[in-house]
Amino acid sequence: ILEEADFKGEDFNLFQVAGQKCLEDGYAAQLLEVIQNEKNKVIIKNMGWNLISPLVRCIFMYKQEDDKREHCLKILDQLAQLCNPKELFLGLLEQIEQTSGEQVCQTVMLLLQPLQTVLLKLQNKKAYSVGLSLAMIMNQLTPLPVPYTKQQIQEDKLGLCQCCKAVVDFAKPFVNEVVKNMEKSSEYNDMELKEELLKFCMKSLKYPLLTAQLEQLEGIEEHPFRHFATEIIDILWDIRELMPLVFLHRKDKSPHWENEEFADVERKNSADSLACLSYLMFVQHFGIDCFPMVFSPSYILQCNMTHIEVLLKRTEESMLSKGLDLFESCLLRMEDNSLLHQYLEFRDFINVPQDLVKVMTLCPIEHLRKKSLNILQLFIDKFDAEGKYTLFRCLLKTSNHAGVEGYIIKNIKDQIHLSLTKACDNIWFTGHHLISLLDLVLLLPEGAETDLLQNSDRIMASLNLLRYLVIKDCESDNQTGVWTTLAKIEQNFLKPLHVGLNMSKAHYEAEIKNKKENRREAHSSNTVCSVTVSGEKMPAMTTEMQLQVLHSALFTFDLIESVLARVEELIEVKIKAVMDGNS
Repeated sequence: ILEEADFKGEDFNLFQVAGQKCLEDGYAAQLLEVIQNEKNKVIIKNMGWNLISPLVRCIFMYKQEDDKREHCLKILDQLAQLCNPKELFLGLLEQIEQTSGEQVCQTVMLLLQPLQTVLLKLQNKKAYSVGLSLAMIMNQLTPLPVPYTKQQIQEDKLGLCQCCKAVVDFAKPFVNEVVKNMEKSSEYNDMELKEELLKFCMKSLKYPLLTAQLEQLEGIEEHPFRHFATEIIDILWDIRELMPLVFLHRKDKSPHWENEEFADVERKNSADSLACLSYLMFVQHFGIDCFPMVFSPSYILQCNMTHIEVLLKRTEESMLSKGLDLFESCLLRMEDNSLLHQYLEFRDFINVPQDLVKVMTLCPIEHLRKKSLNILQLFIDKFDAEGKYTLFRCLLKTSNHAGVEGYIIKNIKDQIHLSLTKACDNIWFTGHHLISLLDLVLLLPEGAETDLLQNSDRIMASLNLLRYLVIKDCESDNQTGVWTTLAKIEQNFLKPLHVGLNMSKAHYEAEIKNKKENRREAHSSNTVCSVTVSGEKMPAMTTEMQLQVLHSALFTFDLIESVLARVEELIEVKIKAVMDGNS
């Protein structure tokens, strides 16, 4: 009966205790009557928000079909209609903040409708309150694991898939409000609500979309994360932020932080979100209908290189695969030999192939390693001759991996072959340019001391290249310049290789002899060799296994030696033929 001004602190406590007792003792129907009674309007308006916490507890306590649960849900709906919006807003937000673990999605989905009702009633600080609500919801969802496999998505154990759909529905009235206001005035000034919705979209791109599996899955009619992605792209389009995000990267919009650490986190989060947005548009084609078809494929590649670099630096399969897919998608739009060498002046065009090499050599997931190798070849194929030349030089200097170096040397051989067989002269893979490149290829990194086994891929590729040059390029033509620089090649490559082979073979033969002599003794004492890789102990090696490895190494040396002998024989024959011709 009291008026608002007459309420005291103890009245609030008394109301909360009484309401909680009613709910706990199963009198939800009677409590609903009290709340619906017109006489209690003032007290409910001012004190009703105190019932949120016990109400949520009771709703989760009752089973789905229980009448008492139904009464509790009706009470929640009534409170949303009758309570002071500001106080109820804080009560609902506090309840969302306090939830954790398996109940996060259930709590969020339960409270989204009343929270939306309250926010639509708020007059002051509406944009701030909407932003706070969306930020709180996303912060609570972010620690949850994102379902990745088809089975996980179908099970949706924690309810994240359903929750994402519900959160987008929650945001829609506020999106519509922004759209209406923008339609009314071309100079829409109330940017606050728009900015809050933009922040929500950026957070959604980072989580769950960056982590989610977004390929079409057989047997799932409406893929929940594909649906969520579509909705997020639609919101960005509706609030006129999609194109600025894709092309301008909103550098001017990033907030200014006094604390440099906060600024770094903000930049990283923004980079992740923008990378995911590019993946959605250019790989999955979400929102591609809105995309202006006026940009050249090379410009689209240039715009995406920053995003590709961000994704390739990640180690998680979901993100790494998105980076590879985005890179491949951009490259497939281009004609071979159409990418100008000047693009290599952009930092990203040098960094990305180096990151690709790291994926090829260090990623534990085989199909991603194979895919990255195919994409590197695709990247090489798209450059003009000077671009290929520059890229080869860069990768030979930076890859620090014999297998990759061997692969690049094979590519160099292919380019030389094209130059020698084509009618048009390619200055980058003949003459003095090629000589400069061969200086990087036809040498042993540490002279005769080079670990030949570790570098066998590179050495075999170099010998095969040299053999090709000697066979294809006559000394009288000397198109490649190899005959001019033969003395240097012998000094830097062939002679040290001979010495290295002799040293390595002698060392391994001595090891084999030693192992064989000690085999009986090792067998009787059951001695084994333990190997540790990356801090993990590998299965123990028996003497037989060790001998097998040593023999395999000797076989590699024999193979190198046979190709080396063939190269030297070819050189000798060619020189003799020239001398005979001269005489």
